[in-house]
Formats: sequence, structure tokens, C-alpha cells
Amino acid sequence: MSRFGGFVAKYMGDGVLVYFGYPQALEDDAERAVRAGLELLAAVSDLKTHAALQTRVGIATGLVVVGDLIGSGASQEQAIVGETPNLAARLQGVAEPNSVVIAESTRKLVGNLFELDDLGAKDLKGIAGPVRAWAALRPASVESRFEAFHGTGLTELVGRDEELEMLLRRWSKAKSGEGQAVLLSGEAGIGKSRLTAAMLERLANEPHTRLRYFCSPQHTDSALYPIISQMEGAAGYAHDDTPQAKLACVFLVWHQGPGRREPCEKNVRRAFGTSRGRVKLRRRHGYPRHAPLLNRMSIEGDFTRGEKP
Repeated sequence: MSRFGGFVAKYMGDGVLVYFGYPQALEDDAERAVRAGLELLAAVSDLKTHAALQTRVGIATGLVVVGDLIGSGASQEQAIVGETPNLAARLQGVAEPNSVVIAESTRKLVGNLFELDDLGAKDLKGIAGPVRAWAALRPASVESRFEAFHGTGLTELVGRDEELEMLLRRWSKAKSGEGQAVLLSGEAGIGKSRLTAAMLERLANEPHTRLRYFCSPQHTDSALYPIISQMEGAAGYAHDDTPQAKLACVFLVWHQGPGRREPCEKNVRRAFGTSRGRVKLRRRHGYPRHAPLLNRMSIEGDFTRGEKP
């Protein structure tokens, strides 16, 4: 839990109460809570026990009042007043074994970052009125966090004509063979991603190759996470593919020259966290729509020269 910023508030028999947003509040606490829940399911299922263990997770978001420490020793806990902990407990009670159920309040904060199953309205004990619940299945394959939170459309870009024209001028120079690099920086929420989206809209009808890489606050210990994430999306494999099937998907879109197969395979195995099993290059998965993107990359991260800017 600590890896995702969770605060273990209380152990209750075979259960545990965890706070996200206390004692330190972060902008993505709802996302962290859902990711922690999914990771918990995976960790428990991997335990080697005589009997199969089942886990249920309930997550709710809302306002609470946190008071002083009460109790002593192992029973010590932080006093908290509000409906949210009770709602989370009730959602955990209606969850199916090995599932994560979230409230509508949490659903609104995670956008399309996760694949969700609408469970409909639930009548929960101690909660006034039906509560809509969702089952979080797995992280979604979204190209960027910005798109995950703005999937229903963007508002009109206002007051950024000068910046947009500057980017377009740099693009014109790049097309003429004069390489360009632009650093777009600013405070959080100022509109950097929105400006980038407007730039991509202007280039939609022009031939170009687009490579997008995104860091994640949940993967600060993985220097290659942006590369791995982009490769996973480009390969287009399913979430339940085996490591060998995932490697086969990568190789299907990764055209290496003669004599490069072994070092390429070795490095890809290291990046994707698998070291065993023979890779069989078959066309079972077909060629994903992003195949041309990976054709221009080498395993070391270099880019081969193509006909498009």
C-alpha cells in the first residue's frame, strides 16, 4: 500500500482500512487507490497456500474529518468522521470474490484510466438511497492520461494562437529537413496537453510518424516505463496474453535485419520482464494498426531514417 501512497489506518480481523489522501494529499489519490486494489488482488492470488484465498476490495471517495489518535498500541487508530469509510465497507461487502468495486464518486475521478464494468445501482445498508457501483477490471490501454480524462471531447482552445503558430513554424522547418526540438513547460493545469492536442489536430491530414511517451508517478522506479508502455500499445496484445505471446506480438511488428534476431530478442525479453520460453513468430495475432511505428525503431532506442518527418 505504501508504494501507492496508502496509509494503513486499521486492521480489522481479516480486513484492513486504508486511506488515500491522508496524511498527504495527491492529485491522483483515487487512481492510486484503484491501482493498489488491483495489485492487491494479483498479490494475494500469487500466494502459495493450501486453500485458495479470495479478496474483495471496496473504494469510495468523499469528504471526511480526521481527528486525534485514539486507542493505544496495536489498536491505535486515527479518528475519522464521515460517510466515505462506511460506503467503502458496504461496497466491499457486495463485491464478488477477487474483485474491486468503486463508488460513482471514485469513478468520476479516474476517468477512462481503467476498464470498468457498470454494476448498476446498489441498495446499501446505512446509506441513504441507491448507490451506483462499478467493478474495476484492469488498467485501460489509453494513449495518454490527458485523453483518458477528456474522452468526451475538448473545449475550444482560447488565447494560445501565438504559441500554436510557433509550433507550426517549427513543424514547417522540420518538414524542410531542418530538425527541430521544442520544450513546452509550464505550471500544472496551464494547458500544455491541450496545446499539444491542438497541434496534433492541425497535423491530422499531413503525413507524419508520431511517437508519444508518457511518464507515470506510479512507475518512478522504472526508467524504461515510457518506452515499455509505448511498445505495449504499439504491439497491440491483449491483457491476458502469456509472456511468450506478448513477445510474439512484438516480433511480428519488429522487422530486424539478418543477424539481429538474438540480441533483439534478448533485450526485448529483459524489457518486458520475461526470460524463459521459446518465441515462435507466427501471424496468429496479425499486424496491429500501429505496426509502421515500430518498424522505424531499433531495440536500443535509436530511430532509423524514414520518408516522413
